[in-house]
Amino acid sequence: MSCYGDFAYVYDELMDTTPYGEWCDYIKGILERYGVSRPIRTCGVGNPLEQEKNLVVDLGCGTGVLTEMLFDDGFDVMGIDLSEDMLEIARDNAEESFKQILYLQQDMRELDLFCTAGTILSTCDSVNYITEPTELTEVFRKVNMFLYPGGLFIFDFNTVHKYRDVIGDTTIAENRDDVSFIWENSYDEESGINRYDLTLFMKGEDERFDKREETHFQRGYTLAEIKEMLEKAGLVLVRCDDLERNCEADEESERIFVVAREHGK
Repeated sequence: MSCYGDFAYVYDELMDTTPYGEWCDYIKGILERYGVSRPIRTCGVGNPLEQEKNLVVDLGCGTGVLTEMLFDDGFDVMGIDLSEDMLEIARDNAEESFKQILYLQQDMRELDLFCTAGTILSTCDSVNYITEPTELTEVFRKVNMFLYPGGLFIFDFNTVHKYRDVIGDTTIAENRDDVSFIWENSYDEESGINRYDLTLFMKGEDERFDKREETHFQRGYTLAEIKEMLEKAGLVLVRCDDLERNCEADEESERIFVVAREHGK
């Protein structure tokens, strides 16, 4: 079953507690302190190289919630996602709010930009969907390839600790007026992969609920593994943060935000 098919159309409703605002503030703070990208409404469009330096690419953008937040803060943004259903919603939202945001359908393992970008983002554990370490290392290499000199790669990932010790083998269920879901997690210690089977009950125009099912696979990574892959890809680690606990990432972190810098091709 495909990921983010039917789920895409209720994703924002069911994920309404995701702290996008906090993540956006964190990203803006990181860019102000370490980055090369600046809001184009404050620094102007400039020449083509300046445009590339100020471009922010949201990799695994989903329905574009964070992408639009950064656009609202003056950044030149582009969204990329594998799911056409997610992108359809993102494009509709941008059109309704008169925001000129380019959305492209691409697999991050085959990332291919028409220029470099000063900043590439990937949030909401998108990288955990890359379940083979060699493939994730290649994703990091492609990111490095398309980063403007000195540009930043800012991403988050769910840790082995989260899948193994926190959500593995648990079931989450919620009942709402228009949609209900059952989310069953199953973690495999040997492979490090967390499988979750998602059952949706979605209300249709006839007021009847239709049952839909999707299966997702994510791999947990340790911080040491991520650091090694970044090094192999030619990226330089800048910092690792645990936003949920407001501290530097450690063995108890469930979601880690990583900041890495382009350091030559």
